Parts: sequence; C-alpha cells; structure tokens
Amino acid sequence: ELGSYSLEATLIPVLSFEFTSLDSLFEKLSHPECYGGLVFTSPRALEAIKICLKEKSKNEAWSKSLKQMWNIKPTYVVGKATASLVEEIGLSPQGEGAGNAEKLAEYICSREKPNSSALLFPCGALKREVLPTVLREKGIPLESLTVYQTTQHPDLQEALSSYFSQQGTPASVVFFSPSGVKFCLQHIQKLSGDLINQVKFAAIGPSTAEALQGAGIAASCAAGSPTARDLAAAIHRALQPQPC
Repeated sequence: ELGSYSLEATLIPVLSFEFTSLDSLFEKLSHPECYGGLVFTSPRALEAIKICLKEKSKNEAWSKSLKQMWNIKPTYVVGKATASLVEEIGLSPQGEGAGNAEKLAEYICSREKPNSSALLFPCGALKREVLPTVLREKGIPLESLTVYQTTQHPDLQEALSSYFSQQGTPASVVFFSPSGVKFCLQHIQKLSGDLINQVKFAAIGPSTAEALQGAGIAASCAAGSPTARDLAAAIHRALQPQPC
C-alpha cells in the first residue's frame, strides 16, 4: 500500500511475545457450556490457541466437538488480522469492522444481555481497560485470562541504530500499538536529536495516538480504520507539503 504512493518502508520489529497460562487457556476452552462467547482484541491471543492446538489430543478434541460448541456462540474481534486468525481455527468472527476496543465494546453491548454467561477474553498483560470497563458498567460479565506477556524485541536498539546510520532520520515513523510507542520512542528521540521535529509520526488508531500524545509527541495522522490502505493514505496526506 505504501509502495502505491511511491513510499518506501522499512519494517523494524519492536515487540517480543512470551506465551503463558496455556494449560489454563485450553481448560477454559474445553468448557464452552460455561461461557456466552469469546472476545479477541489481539492476534497474539489466537496464536496462544494455535500453540495449544499443536498438541494432537487437544487438536482432536477441538476438531471433534469443541469447535462446533463454540461456533453456536459469538466470537467478537477487533480488526481484520484478528478476524482472519479466528477463521483459521474454524470460528466465525463478529464485529471486526469496529476497529478498536471502544467500538467493539459498544457492539458487544448492543448484542449481549446483562447478567448472561461470561464472555471469555484471552488477552495480553498490557491490555487496556476500556473494553472490560464498558462491559462491567453495562452488567455484561467478562472473564479475562492473560495468555501472553509483551516485552521489547531483543534486536530493537541495534536495528534502529543501523537504520539511522544507513538511511538517516526517516520522513515518517509509524506505530501499531501503545506498547510499540513505550519501547521504541525513546530510542528514536535519541537518534533523531534536533531533527525529531521534522518527523511525521503516524498511528494505527486512537489508542496508539493517545500513547504518543502521553509521551509528548503529537501524531501527525492516524488511520481512519485499522487497515493497511487507510494507514498508507493517511501517511501520504501527512507527508504532502503544506501550503503557506
């Protein structure tokens, strides 16, 4: 998508993920009768399930009965990437067009009744509290289970230093998550020095833009919806020369 605007992108991995509580996760997945549905706001939560399903006995249990039992319940997701991973494990995603946790929470509230069976929410340790808070206020039970930890990628500093030494200060820096901002921004500020004010900072969505603002950087743009096409269009607009 960036190439269609004649923009060249360098991808630098910012995050590493460590999966946890996988036995507990599959134990809960083994009892769909206890839950009203599933909620996923991150591809990593689906990766945790896929790791569980690599074990032959668990895969068989999933294929023979569990998948069908979960499929009669809703599976709520944020974004296309998470939705496609939900489909890969044989479930049907709902709400993928919501685009962020706030809008997904509204979507869930419009479809779920208060005090019904809890929705199972496999998530990361750094999850934002927006979705749980909104559902709690509406009386919709949510059972969160932390299935991964987010840490800084071990090669991040070296990769950034190498980029700046070879290509100089970038025209734009794009962030895809608040944790990406947390682990990466300080290094970029140090490497950019006085040229930091010339960089256009872009965000995939409102929560990432808020993280930038919280770190003292105003986002030059954010994607209208969390897709590659919308993000590329926003970056293209931000990089256009401004009329006097």
